[in-house]
Amino acid sequence: MNKRTLKNDFLELKYFTHSLRISGLTPTGKTNLLADMSHQPPIPTPYGDFYFRGGHRLWHAPEAMPRTYAPDTGELKITDLPNGVILETQTEPGSGIRKRIEIQLAPDKAAATLTHTLINDGLWPVELAPWTITQFRMGGTAVLPMPVGNVDTAGLLPNRNLSFWPYSRINDPRLSLRDDFILFKADSLPPFKMGYFNPQGWLAYWVDGVLFKKTFSVQTNLMYPDNNSNAEIYCNEEFVELESLSPLVKLDPGESTQHVETWDIQFDLAVLPASLQNSLSATAGD
Repeated sequence: MNKRTLKNDFLELKYFTHSLRISGLTPTGKTNLLADMSHQPPIPTPYGDFYFRGGHRLWHAPEAMPRTYAPDTGELKITDLPNGVILETQTEPGSGIRKRIEIQLAPDKAAATLTHTLINDGLWPVELAPWTITQFRMGGTAVLPMPVGNVDTAGLLPNRNLSFWPYSRINDPRLSLRDDFILFKADSLPPFKMGYFNPQGWLAYWVDGVLFKKTFSVQTNLMYPDNNSNAEIYCNEEFVELESLSPLVKLDPGESTQHVETWDIQFDLAVLPASLQNSLSATAGD
């Protein structure tokens, strides 16, 4: 499958021309941070075969079969921009949703802004939430910042709510629960998925001396999918995912909704608190 490249002096980003995927994210002097799943067999659906391929993709939540897995393979509409590109699919069969990702590389650093858009081309309203999934290669440590402090003046109400999928083990040895951060070591053990409401609006992955951080907006007055989760992590034997979500919205025919992520790449841990730097260095073996 054909690919094209966006690059500046600090970062190279590759994307497919016939599937809405970012397949490569390579800082200068490093190797691709993203997982390659091109060897995986497709998932059959009533609308055709769905291919994971790896890398970064745009879905819409809540997850359901076959709606979520409607194939996005087919010639994309590609619009070149100064320092970027817009990638747009054909309308999905079944859901009537059309997907678009606008990618803008920063001119002066290893960073990019991704604007994800879902458009309802169907004949009836659809309730959904934009859901962006970035698959990384194994061997690193995911960082999930936790809510801290009171949510009410007296400190009587809970401030943390974690959701675990049925196959997840709460005592999974890869999972490190802390008051300020959750750490997850991406090793090959049974599948694991967890979601939660993340008011800080960022997730990170530390691997081979590279810190990837994705930042996204947070709306505290709206409801998110998956027990009000705006941030999720999934891991299996081949990759680990950092996922962010927008609130649920009802799209009338012709309407659209957006979800923006900012990606930043650093080559040390100095941007993080000292206690977290020590924990990541020990966990990742760096």
